[in-house]
Amino acid sequence: MVRGLYTAYTGMLNQQYKMDLISNNLANAATTGYKKEGVTSKSFDTQLAIKVKDGSTGYVNQQIGKLNLGVKIGENYTDYSQGAYENTGNTYDVALDGEGFFTISFMNKSGEESVKYTRDGNFTVDSDGALRTQDGDYVLGEGGQIYIPTNAADVSIGKLGDIYADGQYIDTLKITDFEDYNYLRKYGENMYETVDGATEKESSAVVNQGYLEASNVNAVTEMVNMISLSRTYEANQKVIRSMDEELQRSANQIGKIG
Repeated sequence: MVRGLYTAYTGMLNQQYKMDLISNNLANAATTGYKKEGVTSKSFDTQLAIKVKDGSTGYVNQQIGKLNLGVKIGENYTDYSQGAYENTGNTYDVALDGEGFFTISFMNKSGEESVKYTRDGNFTVDSDGALRTQDGDYVLGEGGQIYIPTNAADVSIGKLGDIYADGQYIDTLKITDFEDYNYLRKYGENMYETVDGATEKESSAVVNQGYLEASNVNAVTEMVNMISLSRTYEANQKVIRSMDEELQRSANQIGKIG
């Protein structure tokens, strides 16, 4: 029965973690280029209840019994599926159709520069003509930082990311893609960074000027999932409450026997 209390507790903890992810997804439902997160669940008996290199089993991994020890969080994952397009008509708003990321020169609070990646194409131009993100980081082109003449009357961005100001070629947006997105992790500020093992490849994404890619979060689906998680959490609470009452009755009645 005490093990049952622990099993119900792991279920509550698992649902609470999932609820945090759903809450974060809903909070970013209106964030440009945001990709929703999810998580898998795994049974403890397939994770921890084994003997590892134990001499009594001939140094072969062996599962200990068949008793389920509850549930644990498996792996976090990011859904990189395409978000819907929003027509803004703004010159420096661009959206990617297909796989790939805009390449950003990011500077942290310590003044250290690094390369980050984003699907958020809500860009702007500063007083010097530098193309930047809304947070002030430089947008990179094939030739480095992109500068557009401040007196340009017409700026166009082609499907391949080539930028023209009054008909004169300026640069091409650097669109980066990767062989395996498992080697990307969220950095914050709607950006991603690579981890060891990331391999770049040529992107086939099409650039659409005057559009932004919306978040791929479906608010209705997330709300339904939230309700389902709440009910599962409450069910585990009822299990714990029921077992607690049984333990109280057992403890009180044991002293009355005889």
